[in-house]
Amino acid sequence: MSKVKGCETVKVVVRCRPLNRKEAAAAGVSGTPGGGGGIVEMDVRLGQVVLRNPRAPPGEPRKTFTFDSVYDASSKQRDLYDETVRPLIDSVLDGFNGTIFAYGQTGTGKTYTMQGAWLDPEKRGVIPNAFEHVFTQISRSSGDRQYLVRASYLEIYREEIRDLLDHNVQSTHGTPARSLELRENPESGVYVRDLTSCVCRSVKEVEEVMNLGNQARSVGATDMNEHSSRSHTLFLLTVECSQTGPDGRQHIRVGRLNLVDLAGSERQAKTGVHGERLKEAAKINLSLSALGNVISALADGRSGHVPYRDSKLTRLLQDSLGGNAKTVMVATLGPAPQHYEETLTTLRYANRAKNIQNQPRVNEDPKDALLREFQKEIERLRAQLSHRKGRGKHRKEEGEEDWDTEREEEEEVEDRKQQEDRLEEEKEAIREDGSLLAQEKQRLLGENERMMGDLRKERDATEQLTRKYKAMESKLLVGGKNIMDHTNEQQRTLEKQRQEIAEQSRREREMQQLMMVQDEETVELRETFSSLRQEVEAKTKKLKKYLKLYAKLQCVKAEIQDVNDEHVRSRQELEQTQNELTRELKFKYLIIENFIPPEEKNKIINRLTFDPEEDQWKFAPLVPAESQFSQMKSRPVSAVGYKRPISQYARVALVMGVHSRYRAENIMFLELDMAPPTAVSLDHRPSESTPPHTDNNPCRDRAARVRKSRSWCQAPRAIPSSTSTVSLATHSTATPTAAQ
Repeated sequence: MSKVKGCETVKVVVRCRPLNRKEAAAAGVSGTPGGGGGIVEMDVRLGQVVLRNPRAPPGEPRKTFTFDSVYDASSKQRDLYDETVRPLIDSVLDGFNGTIFAYGQTGTGKTYTMQGAWLDPEKRGVIPNAFEHVFTQISRSSGDRQYLVRASYLEIYREEIRDLLDHNVQSTHGTPARSLELRENPESGVYVRDLTSCVCRSVKEVEEVMNLGNQARSVGATDMNEHSSRSHTLFLLTVECSQTGPDGRQHIRVGRLNLVDLAGSERQAKTGVHGERLKEAAKINLSLSALGNVISALADGRSGHVPYRDSKLTRLLQDSLGGNAKTVMVATLGPAPQHYEETLTTLRYANRAKNIQNQPRVNEDPKDALLREFQKEIERLRAQLSHRKGRGKHRKEEGEEDWDTEREEEEEVEDRKQQEDRLEEEKEAIREDGSLLAQEKQRLLGENERMMGDLRKERDATEQLTRKYKAMESKLLVGGKNIMDHTNEQQRTLEKQRQEIAEQSRREREMQQLMMVQDEETVELRETFSSLRQEVEAKTKKLKKYLKLYAKLQCVKAEIQDVNDEHVRSRQELEQTQNELTRELKFKYLIIENFIPPEEKNKIINRLTFDPEEDQWKFAPLVPAESQFSQMKSRPVSAVGYKRPISQYARVALVMGVHSRYRAENIMFLELDMAPPTAVSLDHRPSESTPPHTDNNPCRDRAARVRKSRSWCQAPRAIPSSTSTVSLATHSTATPTAAQ
């Protein structure tokens, strides 16, 4: 069941950080908030951001953007959370999907906004405040609700999804080496297969999960940021709530909170990255470009195709942008003049994101809810314990109070102790009874020991079952515990007043924006004046209004010109990329047509398979997987006893011996020359005592020649020994002589 709600736009807020030391030194101003020298001016009351072009002439109008909320350099972390994020977390606890992500250039404070300083309460970011908010609301809820909270943590590093909670960390960067796959479910949407999920029972446990993942996260240093994020991270917090409905049945609501910390867009000339960092930056810019294309397509409303599959990031955020979710986008800006182009791009994308329409709905009674499985397992363990203890009548019935586990354990321990004492007394009585025969006494003692052993086994099994039951039950959080009613009521009142103040400020800001728009559009057509002075004042006021409209018109024209120039640059870059790809494609085709045989090309083409999940072509493995062919094929009948199949003719030839037909088949198969080599003296002068050296053995020439190779299936033939062969012992003596 799902309660369909109306459409809701993405909520966009903008935050600008102060100038850092390097930027302040370059601008010659103070680096403290409000020190000036930046190109960004923010009107918190009206929710407007004014951007000044540092290279433009003084008379050129500035660019103005309006958002749901803006936060200047002096804003606090708590203010942003209470006004923007808190309503979203309350919606997640009610069963909606929620997403918060920070978008902007590298070094503009995205990670600080999302995480902040964990140990400083004033500088804690969105993520730690959201953890505290979730568990505080659970503890303050009514006692008839049960909660199950799960946490998962992943990163997208160079277009590969990695589980940051995986223990198999083998990469040099400290990141998990295993890459996960994206899958899509018609009911739950896009999900990550085999992603680790940890059940958390408190803020401390979920923070430990977060810290464990941060240790494996990819972080590097650049010229713009010493601790630059080299990957996009997503922390998924799933909150399942079970509550008895008006029909008397248990209904489960599942809310999913996506906390996304995006890596910043980079320019190599400014960040100074190279090598692996340059490859990381290329992948980061590619995924952010795909995100911008998705935002533009959704904001346009006329595009029939939204390119979600262009990157892993956009596929994970598919429900958050235009789907079943409530989304908050925090756009972070840098006020330095040298980052004007990046700041303008961020503001334009944020301005487009305001027009994205989502369709959030409550996720009620989903099939993949883990809370229902936990409840069934707890009920099964409770029934087993009741059966073991022989107190089935104490099982929980409809409308009764919860099962008193502590009281039952105390009674069980007391009963077990009494049985052990009774067996010990019987054992002592058997030993002291002198009227029993030795054989009968031994039999009775053996039965007593067997009964005590059975009692111990029963006790161990019951304790193990009780521990398992308590462990399962402890994972479920029940509201209305561990707090005092008075404190609870005060906190609720304070939060309600805070929400009312934030809502009132939001309505006031919207009314002021609406009044400004109506004031600009209103034109007095007919007026009567009682004096010239009154007429002059009215005409002056109207002239100022027209001047404002004219300035706005000029600003719109400049914006159109900038968009056209950007479009032209984008088309030129695309054309250049297309030409390079076409040239590379023609080169590949040239190699294929001239250097690769057609049969090999056909083999490669036959191996191509399309993966609809990742929307790309892949090569099938050369060796089939074991799951496809679990049983090895039987050897051919003709190959029994040989490495490969062999014909009957070849077998006969193998038996018959050498044949000239098989001499040219193998590369080399030489017969061994068993005759020793001829030894020659180094003294070439003729000697009177030694006759000239001659070799009168014509048979040796045949044994010394290199013969042609035989076929692989022929056995080596024995070499006939020469009659002139001299024993090696003879040659090991003094001067060698020729064989006679």
